[in-house]
Amino acid sequence: MTGFAFAPATGVGSLPSGDAREAAKTATGSFDDFPFLPELPARGPGADMIGRTAGMLVEVFARVEPSGWRIGDRPGRDTKRARSWLGEDLDALEEFTQGYEGLLKVQAVGPWTLAAALELRNGEAALGDPGACRDLAASLAEGLREHLAEVRRRIPGAQLVLQLDEPSLAAVLRGQVRTASGYRTHRAVDRQVVEATLRDVVGVHADGPVVVHSCAPDVPFALLRRAGAAAISFDFSLLTERDDDAIGEAVESGTRLFTGVVPGTDTALSDPAGSVMGVRTLWRRLGLHPGLLAEAVTVTPACGLAGASPGYARKALAHCVQAARSLADNPE
Repeated sequence: MTGFAFAPATGVGSLPSGDAREAAKTATGSFDDFPFLPELPARGPGADMIGRTAGMLVEVFARVEPSGWRIGDRPGRDTKRARSWLGEDLDALEEFTQGYEGLLKVQAVGPWTLAAALELRNGEAALGDPGACRDLAASLAEGLREHLAEVRRRIPGAQLVLQLDEPSLAAVLRGQVRTASGYRTHRAVDRQVVEATLRDVVGVHADGPVVVHSCAPDVPFALLRRAGAAAISFDFSLLTERDDDAIGEAVESGTRLFTGVVPGTDTALSDPAGSVMGVRTLWRRLGLHPGLLAEAVTVTPACGLAGASPGYARKALAHCVQAARSLADNPE
């Protein structure tokens, strides 16, 4: 969905708080025009991004094992806990968005990172079984439909933006996801299969835009654009000049860039203009018109803020807003 009017700044997803109301207050108070549904992994299994998304799945259930999340036969306490925490987070977000009309972002793990993280009954990742990957993607798509419908019911004035988190995508494409033994890796998944599956899941949100987020190196910009992503979210510090052509093509095709320029863990923050200096440099290197910056870029933290202190997380989100304003006011 190109041409969608995104806002200049937002968060990625996770926050360090364990308090749903405090997190919702932070996420909505930091961004007047683009709040997000916070994730609070500090609460434990089921509040982490894999557990939360596993709780959304339809007719597929997962439980926590010492090695991670494993697909099981029936919903157990881990599934119930994940769903309960999601409900708690939605209750808090609904409280702080009474009467809100505007953009609202919700996040879930994408099909390939989910397949790389969820284990089958034999302890191996679902990624190694093409049939399991298809079933998982179909379950995720149905779960996302239900989740988006629930958020619309609770916050009817919101224009929903769906973010799919795919930090393992590059590893899936390169055959770098390790098997349970740790001595081998799962074979690379065909790029056309990866793209087609992503396109199917992206298509769940037909009446709104989908952002695909990865804070890992080597984000496959062109593949994500072809799969229908309206925006691509990434850690700006991990870009190399090898990415230039793909980024230039994305911008020229109308794909929004969610540039993660604010560090995700406690550090001294530079002035807002300094935080986006690299974005301006990239624009000049690509020969793109400075006037496109505000139209093409949303400023975010480099990744989720779960590893930050609560005070730093609040400062980082405010810094994103200030940096986006600097970018719009001084694009040169």
